[in-house]
Amino acid sequence: MGYQQILEEIYQETQQFSHIGEPASYIPELTKVDPNQYGICLKTMEGETFHIGDSNTPFAIQSIAKVFSLAMAFHLRGEKLWKRVGVEPSGSAFNSVIQLELERGIPRNPLINAGALVVADILLTELEYPEEQFLKFVQALCHTKDITYNESMAVSERENGFLNAAIANMLKYYGNIENDIERVLRFYFRQCSLTMNCEQLATAFLPFSDHTQPFQFEETKLTSSQVKRINAIMQTCGFYDEAGEFSFTVGLPGKSGVGGGIAAICPRRYSVAVWSPRLNKKGNSVMGMKALEMLTTKTEVSIF
Repeated sequence: MGYQQILEEIYQETQQFSHIGEPASYIPELTKVDPNQYGICLKTMEGETFHIGDSNTPFAIQSIAKVFSLAMAFHLRGEKLWKRVGVEPSGSAFNSVIQLELERGIPRNPLINAGALVVADILLTELEYPEEQFLKFVQALCHTKDITYNESMAVSERENGFLNAAIANMLKYYGNIENDIERVLRFYFRQCSLTMNCEQLATAFLPFSDHTQPFQFEETKLTSSQVKRINAIMQTCGFYDEAGEFSFTVGLPGKSGVGGGIAAICPRRYSVAVWSPRLNKKGNSVMGMKALEMLTTKTEVSIF
């Protein structure tokens, strides 16, 4: 399939949406990023790489990091993980406190903020050096050590993370946080600050696209069934309360972040990462959503 030509067509055809939406304003560091940047990178199972635009420009992946922390926690806790976090779509905003209170401290899924805070808490309990081990795991997925935390981004998020702090306190109230709240928040915000480019992000997601191959990076090892279940969670929960729309228009498992990035996989075929900082009202990249919709339309391939 002519992926490079397809990416070039997508890049040109999506330009009409280039000034729609705004970058996330509640994290001051994100407002410093040029909102007009736009990159795409696609990697095939055969080892080919196709890219266009600002695909080599680093950005904070934000909530996309939740997929990596979920993989580590699933390895460490197995099926016991689901006693502390569910697998249902949220149907509400990614930072909803109301839903968490109604469900008495059990987050709907691990890809919303409440669920990711529980996962961060689990990693703090299970790992001797959680921040170092998490970073090494992501570096191993990317096949490079050129992946770091953006400390100024993490500090900016913590200084303005009042709603996440409220969520963490509610989780603690219901007994679903074991460690010190400030430590959990610090680890969570550092995860979100991970800085990668589209090519690195597509590389990191490629192992999730083929459940028939062994998944083992650093100490994290997943079974074929576990990889498929992570894909299922991405499919139904990876885009907050726009997950249904993404399934309807794109039809791939994936995860978005408020930094403007989206990573997705086409099982047994490819992984793809798109980055454009302008977001829609649901917190997902306008250009990213359009680009991936066009990708599955032009290739005529999705999971359905």
